[in-house]
Amino acid sequence: MSTTAASNRRLDMPALLAWFIVAMVLVGLFSTIFTPDLGIMEVPRLALCLVILAIAGVRYELGFMRNKVGDLILGLVTAIAAWLLLGTVSNHVGEAALGFWALAAATWAASWLFVERLASWRGTSPGTTRLINLAIPALFGVTLLVLWQVVVTGAGIPKVLLPAPSEIWLRLTTSLPTLWADFRQTFLKAVIAGYVIGCGSAFLVAILVDRVPFLRRGLLPIGNLVSALPIIGVAPIMVMWFGFDWPSKAAVVIIMTFFPMLVNTVSGLAASDAMQRDLMRTYASSYLQTLLKLRLPMAMPFIFNALKINSTLALIGAIVAEFFGTPIVGMGFRISTEVGRMNVDMVWAEIAVAALAGSLFYGLVALLERAVTFWHPSVRG
Repeated sequence: MSTTAASNRRLDMPALLAWFIVAMVLVGLFSTIFTPDLGIMEVPRLALCLVILAIAGVRYELGFMRNKVGDLILGLVTAIAAWLLLGTVSNHVGEAALGFWALAAATWAASWLFVERLASWRGTSPGTTRLINLAIPALFGVTLLVLWQVVVTGAGIPKVLLPAPSEIWLRLTTSLPTLWADFRQTFLKAVIAGYVIGCGSAFLVAILVDRVPFLRRGLLPIGNLVSALPIIGVAPIMVMWFGFDWPSKAAVVIIMTFFPMLVNTVSGLAASDAMQRDLMRTYASSYLQTLLKLRLPMAMPFIFNALKINSTLALIGAIVAEFFGTPIVGMGFRISTEVGRMNVDMVWAEIAVAALAGSLFYGLVALLERAVTFWHPSVRG
């Protein structure tokens, strides 16, 4: 009985979103038509009200609730509403009031409803499922950018506090040489070198720990101690040891990535059960044969888990390390310098480049994981 009630509550979410959209549209219409001093009285605003009001009608009055055509119409109407919102707010910076914010909330709810309906398309076909898996996070990201633009522009937030996405994009397109030089210094040199050395050395040490049992009791606690060292304490020391260029940043990355890889690899090597190891012994397999044919394949999910974690830790460590000494190039150097100059749009441009690079790096490791661990139930499923 409780399961049925929970299922009904989940099924009621689209209806709740629809009622919220209707309520916000009514607030926006009342504010714009009857009390124009509370809103921006223009034809685009009135059109925006009517377009968002059409969302609820398309979804629930015309019978498209479980129909893919209705879902597509919902997405189209939501996109038009978002476009009208952006066009209106760009002409009235800092003038948004009650009616505008009500319509912005209705548009946000409509995008949420569209994504929820889009998720129900999964399972129809493998191609459609893959496309939906890409479309849902993309639409979510676009929605966040639109809301960011609308809130910052409509509220008139100063650029020094939070620039709009359009301003960040303008800075990105006009500062490509600088951004490329910073990316090459931080990511292509420090991050890649530190990631490869840190993960590779930890992998080899993990095999040594597995082979020599007393090292597990002696080396792992030391590794835990090293992993607990704060970056802001280690980075200046690495700069003193290895200089101001990228090797000192790579050293920080090595320290940050070593222990997660070591712990996960050791745990993965112990993942095979006793029956599987006994079977290998009955075949007179050596330690190397058991390692290559049984234990390492069983450890691959653990190893790739560490590789994915380290793909983000490496970039964070390199950027933070550049705060404590670097040549006049690098993401961390640029961020700290431009913050002092109050060029916050450049800071956000560097953040955007770092986020994109980290996401692509993580995605590359995840794709490699699917290719290597194709046999694992999580991949097969």
